Amino acid sequence: MSKQLSLRGFASALLLTATSALAFADAPKVGQPAPTFSATDSNGKTVSLADFKGKIVVLEWTNDGCPFVQHYYTRGNMQALQKEFTAKGVVWLSVISSAAGGQGYADGARANQLTQTRGAAPTAVLLDPKGQLGHRYDAKTTPDMFVIDADGKLVYAGAIDSIASSDPDDIAKAQPYVKVALEATLAGKPVTTALTQSYGCSIKY
Repeated sequence: MSKQLSLRGFASALLLTATSALAFADAPKVGQPAPTFSATDSNGKTVSLADFKGKIVVLEWTNDGCPFVQHYYTRGNMQALQKEFTAKGVVWLSVISSAAGGQGYADGARANQLTQTRGAAPTAVLLDPKGQLGHRYDAKTTPDMFVIDADGKLVYAGAIDSIASSDPDDIAKAQPYVKVALEATLAGKPVTTALTQSYGCSIKY
């Protein structure tokens, strides 16, 4: 009996290792083509990455109940980034991957209400309650940020800035990773800090 249990444990460990390795292999890689996707936005429209060929695209994972998201929205910092870069032709897609019943879940009406009441200015809000888009990008936290260049290449992935804090006062002290990445990409320059560790609340898949 103990031998059988041992073999089962060994087999389980092998399966877990194989699954982890596969997930790592499938994770999006900076410098490589960004994973394609198709999702429904808050107005019921189907949005695909292919729709924005030739444009720089930002993916921002969000959850209005997360304090790390709130600290970027409370004083208008996220909204300012959205407005600054969409005015320069960048496509900004906010993504809600919270499952139905989970913290931050939103249907189209609630997502539009949040956009209006917060004064947010994304190009669109994508609804991902089954987590398909989130898992495709291996998004883990809110916020989790990705920048895709005009050639469809992933040029930045990770945290919005360098200080893992929910205090809005820390924003001004932090290195603004996403802002710097977007400025470099718009200027046709390489992103010097292209991969960082995201921080925030775990996505409620």
